Amino acid sequence: MSTPLPIPSFFNPKTVGEVWRVPYLERAKDAEDWIKTHQIKPAATDRKRICLMAIDVQNTFCIPDFELFVGGQSGMGAVEDNDRLCQFIYRNLNTLTEIAPTMDTHTAMQIFHPIFWVNDAGEHPQPASTISHDDVQQGVWKVNPAIAYSISKGNYVGLQQFALHYTKQLSDDSKYPLTIWPYHSMVGGIGHALVSAVEEAMFFHNLTRHSQTNFEIKGGNPLTENYSVLRPEVLKDAKDRPIAQKNTRFLQKLLNFDAVIIAGQAKSHCVAWTIDDLLSEILTQDPNLAKKVYLLEDCTSPVVIPGVVDFTPQADEAFERFVKAGMHIVTSDMAIADFPGIEL
Repeated sequence: MSTPLPIPSFFNPKTVGEVWRVPYLERAKDAEDWIKTHQIKPAATDRKRICLMAIDVQNTFCIPDFELFVGGQSGMGAVEDNDRLCQFIYRNLNTLTEIAPTMDTHTAMQIFHPIFWVNDAGEHPQPASTISHDDVQQGVWKVNPAIAYSISKGNYVGLQQFALHYTKQLSDDSKYPLTIWPYHSMVGGIGHALVSAVEEAMFFHNLTRHSQTNFEIKGGNPLTENYSVLRPEVLKDAKDRPIAQKNTRFLQKLLNFDAVIIAGQAKSHCVAWTIDDLLSEILTQDPNLAKKVYLLEDCTSPVVIPGVVDFTPQADEAFERFVKAGMHIVTSDMAIADFPGIEL
């Protein structure tokens, strides 16, 4: 068993579920002291290059009372996950080469937000409802004509045709049906920011390892959902013209690491979709690459809306499939040096 680093005294698990300002200058001084005290070397000297991809650890998903808090089955899932995630980062600070947080990034007028749709009564769909291809085909829900000016330079007919194509494509590809979400991860808003405690841990890692935090932005295309950071749900319009593309650069960057550790929110949606896309790429290149992927299972929770929907079974089924493909389930109390297949 390897010896983990201690948890810095400034870390306070009681504030993981709160929003606050990271004292950067103080943490920078702490980082200088930490380097000297624990003889921490720059990430550039790592013999094995290890990346932690932290998916959407943002206030909008991780702070109670924010727009899409992921409570999981415990009711406080994301807060508990992020407590463990922060401690995992601190204990393995000298082993993690790079941290890559993904950031869900939205504006108001997007296909999964209420304002995009309207019915004959002039009403918008309620959050957590779904819109099927049949709904669009039968006119139950239509694209809101008022958004056409901003989204498609006034081409309302084209938008409506795209909506038909989009909902059909989701069904044909066996994706989740189009879900209407509350306005969330709004760029420029406080919900978009990383959870303060997680941001602090990543900043501290950045300065102690001299390794720039690699922020990956996703979700800005108004015409498609983007659960996965590696590709949006739909790539082409009805005439087979591209509306978006895979994040090929980041895909290859991940696969170039010796190990990729994955955590974040939500296990049933953005986490599962991202891992699924990563696995699809692995299977086209070399199935053995799956062995370098580690799923930090106690640092992620599924979407659970009590009395409405519980995506836990879908999340667990996805993780079972990933393990069968060769990926590893690990927990935050394990040192990276003790992960199966890793020899530092």
